[in-house]
Amino acid sequence: MKKWTLGFVSIALVVALSACGKSDETTLKVGATVVPHAEILKHIKPQLEKEGIKLEIIEFTDYVQPNTQLYEKQLDANFFQHQPYLDVENNKRSMDLVSVTSVHVEPLGAYSKKYKSIDELPEGAKIAIPNDATNGGRALSLLAKSGLIKLQDENKVESKLSDITENPKKFVITENDAAILPRQLEEVDLAVINTNFVLDAGLDPVNDALIIEGKDNPYANILVARPDNKDSEAIKKLVDALTSDDVRKFIEDNYKGAVIPAF
Repeated sequence: MKKWTLGFVSIALVVALSACGKSDETTLKVGATVVPHAEILKHIKPQLEKEGIKLEIIEFTDYVQPNTQLYEKQLDANFFQHQPYLDVENNKRSMDLVSVTSVHVEPLGAYSKKYKSIDELPEGAKIAIPNDATNGGRALSLLAKSGLIKLQDENKVESKLSDITENPKKFVITENDAAILPRQLEEVDLAVINTNFVLDAGLDPVNDALIIEGKDNPYANILVARPDNKDSEAIKKLVDALTSDDVRKFIEDNYKGAVIPAF
């Protein structure tokens, strides 16, 4: 009888200690697009676990749900966008999401399966660009700065197709969901694509882009949270991990210029 009692007490003690350990652990649900955002988060996951943070990474293939779910408190943070895009989404959807830190820059580039230079683009060539306000304007700016079109203001973040003032080769420019642009390369002559989707499609921005933004562009990808949790201890630990020398090296070693640290 005493042995049974001793055994029961031992089991109870183990369960109690396990429960105590779990109570000290904080779970952070972070929404991210697959490449490179989720890859970077997976890299820091073991280190955060040592600090009592269980990182749960929710992967998305679109640009709307990560903000919607963060605002609705289904997520604790997200990592996929730049500040101009966040500003537009906050205004459009009456949200108040906030940037916590800048992590990296993904230069926007233009790609083609048919041509090796933009000079080869024929009259009436089909060009696809992202259909969201900021990346669409960013794409038009890249085309304008490369001499393919002229805009009212080539530096305007939210330029639209209606802002094109000159299109000498009568390019047919269409707007499409950013995530499907890599799959449209067979259908168009040129597509301006976000680097995360380019990498996910197995393309190399450094070698495959016909034109690409410079490293000094202002579109750093940011970690985003809500006003009510942006200063929490867990978010601070996530920020420290994302802006560490270890992550800098991970970005430089793995993406070789396609993704550039912004801290």
